[in-house]
Amino acid sequence: MTPGTRAASRFASFGEASLIAFPQATIFGERGIHIGSRTLIGRSCTLTLGYGPGNHELPSHGLVIGDRCVFGTRSTVTAHESIAIGDDVWFGQGVFVSDASHGYQDPETPIGNQLGQHQPVSIGSGSWIGHQAIILPGASIGRNVVVAAGSVVRGDVPDHAIVAGVPARVVRRLEPGIGWVGKGDDVRPAWSTEDVTRMLAGEV
Repeated sequence: MTPGTRAASRFASFGEASLIAFPQATIFGERGIHIGSRTLIGRSCTLTLGYGPGNHELPSHGLVIGDRCVFGTRSTVTAHESIAIGDDVWFGQGVFVSDASHGYQDPETPIGNQLGQHQPVSIGSGSWIGHQAIILPGASIGRNVVVAAGSVVRGDVPDHAIVAGVPARVVRRLEPGIGWVGKGDDVRPAWSTEDVTRMLAGEV
């Protein structure tokens, strides 16, 4: 699916040079889904907004995906009210993101028929979400964050952090003037793009 096609025209916006690869898994609620420019959605990915294809009451910006994002194969983003993904966010394969879950309060009603509370999800620009990670309702992930493969994220994650585990916890964070600080005395240098260029040129 590419800009200018009939399928792409169903989206609220579908940016220049963006692509949803074939085959797609499930896509509905397009009129509240915004996709930025130069974004690549991999094969067999699911993008949904609302409770089903027949849901006519959709938020105008229920699912927003920024520019230059990459979603790995079989990733799923299922929004009911609000999922916002910044620019330059990359997903590994099989990532799952949702802003709602099922309730369980009524013991006589099947869990699948009980709707849970919606909690907005945001993923900051420049972040990397590893293979098979799960982003739960209410998660707020900062800028330039690494989420390790297989992690389950809930709650707030600060900018420039590396999180891992179930539930995900900060295992390394950027301290200005010091570097990437882990447990104990484990400190790794913070490299700028210019530093890497100089290193590759043999100037460091």
